[in-house]
Amino acid sequence: MSPVMRKLASQIQLAAATDASVFVVGESGAGKELVARAIHAASDRKDQPFVAVNCGAISGSLAHAELFGHEKGSFTGAVTQSAGYFESASGGTLFLDEVTEMPPDMQVHFLRVLETGTYQRVGGSDLLRANARIICASNRDPAASVADGRLRQDFLHRLLVIPLRVPPLREREADAVILAQRFLDALNERHQTRKVFSRRMLDAMARYDWPGNVRELRNAVQRAYILADAELNLELAARPRAARQAEVRDGQLSLPLGTPLGDAQREFILATLAHYAGDKRLAAESLGVSLKTLYNRLDVYEKGDPGAPRG
Repeated sequence: MSPVMRKLASQIQLAAATDASVFVVGESGAGKELVARAIHAASDRKDQPFVAVNCGAISGSLAHAELFGHEKGSFTGAVTQSAGYFESASGGTLFLDEVTEMPPDMQVHFLRVLETGTYQRVGGSDLLRANARIICASNRDPAASVADGRLRQDFLHRLLVIPLRVPPLREREADAVILAQRFLDALNERHQTRKVFSRRMLDAMARYDWPGNVRELRNAVQRAYILADAELNLELAARPRAARQAEVRDGQLSLPLGTPLGDAQREFILATLAHYAGDKRLAAESLGVSLKTLYNRLDVYEKGDPGAPRG
């Protein structure tokens, strides 16, 4: 296991020992739900439900009923009483995947539940006690989501108690082959086979950039397994690894040498805003600029003006 994953494993154990809200950030396919399930499995709630909700798939008109449940006859089609996600996860963990896609009006209702610890079913009058540990995830920068209006700042403050970052596979070069072997071992065990990787495929997997992360790796192994008689030898398009990106770790921002000045300024501003959980006033004070100047910069980044720093 790579050092960054050993650190994440340690953070998972620390998070599991509490009931505090966890916000998991990482690229698509990096394994955010696996991290959430690992926290649940290591917690005192492990024998209770783990309920995963894709916030981007929640219907706008039925969002309240989906999350909090509804009483019989509360709206057209409500022929029986139904428990919502909150009630279904009672005693366990409610995982909100892609939380930055949650409709803004739903964020208001959800925030109220987090603040009071109670909720009502649609059409009901009884107050129900919320007893689910909240873990949320997003492939977006939460501070940037606040800046572009996707996420309410007060909602983020409630969710961002324990932040965790799942590193992309390209930052875990030693893990790609290890994970691939685990996937292959599982397939061999399931189908009672003894297929192996060719040296060529092992070398290709170690060099490949894996833009789809662990999900892409698992799919590639499965595809190669299906096509192979005994030795897996899937072709992977050779390409140079992506240039190292800006990285924030332990309150420090690292940028690769040669980063254009405008890009460096952008990364520094967004990292500072993330450090203050989207609080623009605190970020502006820290940066030594006016609040108006900060808003102007963020507006430029959002519009992606080609004549300005990249956004």
